[in-house]
Order: sequence, then C-alpha cells, then structure tokens
Amino acid sequence: MRSLFFTLLLLLPTVALAVPSVQPAMLPIGTDADARAASTARMVGAMLEYTRWPTPRPVLRLCLAGTARYAGRLADISLSNGAQLQLSSLTGAGATRSEGCDALYIGQIDSAPMQGLVAGTRGQPVLTIAEDDPDCGSGVIFCLLYAPQTLSFQLNIDAVSRSAVRIDPRVLRLSKGGY
Repeated sequence: MRSLFFTLLLLLPTVALAVPSVQPAMLPIGTDADARAASTARMVGAMLEYTRWPTPRPVLRLCLAGTARYAGRLADISLSNGAQLQLSSLTGAGATRSEGCDALYIGQIDSAPMQGLVAGTRGQPVLTIAEDDPDCGSGVIFCLLYAPQTLSFQLNIDAVSRSAVRIDPRVLRLSKGGY
C-alpha cells in the first residue's frame, strides 16, 4: 500500500502537466485609442455573431449608454448573416431604459444608472456588454477586459441564464473566468 501511494505521488506532477491549461481568447491591440476602438469593434462584432435572439433580427439595434472610450468604431461592424447594425445613444430620460435595444453597450456610467439598465434587460432579448467593468460584477453578459497589449472578455453565465438571448456554448471556452 505504501509503495502504491509513493508511485502515485511520483506520477502526480506528470498528470498535472498533462492537463491542458485554459487560456482566455485575447485579441492583440495597439496603444492608441483608434487601434483599441478597432479591436473593440471586432470583439463586439464577434459577440453579436455568437448570440441568438428568439427571432431573427434583420436589423440589430445596438444602444450605447454612458461614456464609452472605445466605441468609436462600432459602426464599422459588419455581420456575416447580413443583418444591419443600427447604433443609437441612450441619453437624457432614455439613459436608464433599454427598450427597443437588441444589444446594449455600456461605457463608463455611475453604479445606480448601470444597475437600472442591467435590471431592465433581465428576461429580455438584450445582449449586454460592459466596457468599464473589470470585475464583471454589474450583471451584464459580457465584460470587456483591457490590458496594455490585449483585449479579452469575461462571460457572466448567471446573466446569460437570466436573459432571453442564447450565447453559443463555444464562447465558454474562449471566455476568461466565465466557466
């Protein structure tokens, strides 16, 4: 029995090395604001591509809330299914309501309005993406994570389960810490 235990202890490092480490998908980005905006547009476009709404959307309405630092190139997104992307800003009285939005991109915004926006999307077919939520604690579906040379994301599975949109399960494998 003692020799079996000793053999298992010797094999443990080999087994640990044989388990593949999961790395989140990271998109290289430049240091200037336009390069980061272009990378953000590519990442958001991919998120839209891997999302399924209850009914097909020939036009996807992407609403912007708060001060978004890297949303300048979102209009460049082209979807492979032929759907058109329509951008609109939530300002004034509509800044806390996401009615009519298929996706909601939230920039820097105070906590209370952000929580109101996110709460209003629960159970609705709205994809939520936060640009400025590194801890991913706001309840949005996707949180963008900016590092000096890369852009990655975290998927909030709890938020996905409360939403009427469906995210392709393969995204779980690309997510940072969302699985």
